[in-house]
Amino acid sequence: MNLVSTLGIDLAKSLFSVHGVNSNGEVVLRRSLSRAKLSELVAQLPACLIGMEACSGAHEWARRFLASGHTVKLMAPKFVTPYRKSGKNDGNDAEAICEAVARPNMRFVPVKSLEQQSDLSLHRVRVGFVEERTATLNRLRGLLAEFGHVLPLRAVEVHRRVPLLLEKLPARVAACARDLLEHAARLAAKTQQYEHEIRAHVRSNALAARTQTRTGIGPITASALVATVGNGRDFKNGRQFAAWLGLVPRQYSTGGKTRLGHITKRGDAYLRTLLVMGARAVLQRAASLTDPFSLWAMALRERRGYHRACVAIAAKNARVAWALLSKEPTAT
Repeated sequence: MNLVSTLGIDLAKSLFSVHGVNSNGEVVLRRSLSRAKLSELVAQLPACLIGMEACSGAHEWARRFLASGHTVKLMAPKFVTPYRKSGKNDGNDAEAICEAVARPNMRFVPVKSLEQQSDLSLHRVRVGFVEERTATLNRLRGLLAEFGHVLPLRAVEVHRRVPLLLEKLPARVAACARDLLEHAARLAAKTQQYEHEIRAHVRSNALAARTQTRTGIGPITASALVATVGNGRDFKNGRQFAAWLGLVPRQYSTGGKTRLGHITKRGDAYLRTLLVMGARAVLQRAASLTDPFSLWAMALRERRGYHRACVAIAAKNARVAWALLSKEPTAT
């Protein structure tokens, strides 16, 4: 009975630690391997349960191991930590992963397909361009403020006013300001290019198009939803999905007393941000609309305030998005 039934792998860039046990829980494999040797070892093993932390490269390894006939489950690193019995090193981490993956109530991360990861790459690069553009414009505003020219925060105003100020600046400062402005314009153009590609993909993706029918979920959010959670069937219901996104209150309950605090902010911060931004757009338009959803949103804002209303609308949209993703549309 020395066949590996459960295997824990501590992922790394070059040197990987593996820890395998048999059906009786006895350790039958414990070693460190290079990247090439890991693929060879797993290919030779009989079909078994493989556990890994959801970190860089985990989804690619999971797809490879699934193709070899294994059952692969990914876990958030914070859920593995309690199973580490002694000091932190690669071998002990692999042992903790092996122990955690066999727990019946463990929460797992869905393995993303190659298409999902490709779609998410567009989002990650786009966000990077947006952040770099904002930093560049702030750098430009700070530079000009040193010479007495204080510009407004709006990007369009910076692009409009800086060319008018170049002649008033020293030659070297003007050259720096011109370079920063051109760099920001290139980043803005790249951002628009990625947005067009994401919107084009949404039009050809049935799941993404379905979620976009909900008020407050645009093409960017719809694409991110599908790329992150697929059809959403890894969640039991919409409330669990909203909780996974960190849109529910944190509990401090004990002794029969229920105390609710701020939202947990767990899960995917990017997806949560998109849903909250969509909720802000809903509130902005709700004042001029009379449909039930808009009336509910305005009443909620009056009762609980703007920011709580935004989070509540985002949580409701998350629940509805889960229903749209997980349930097949009825034929008419």
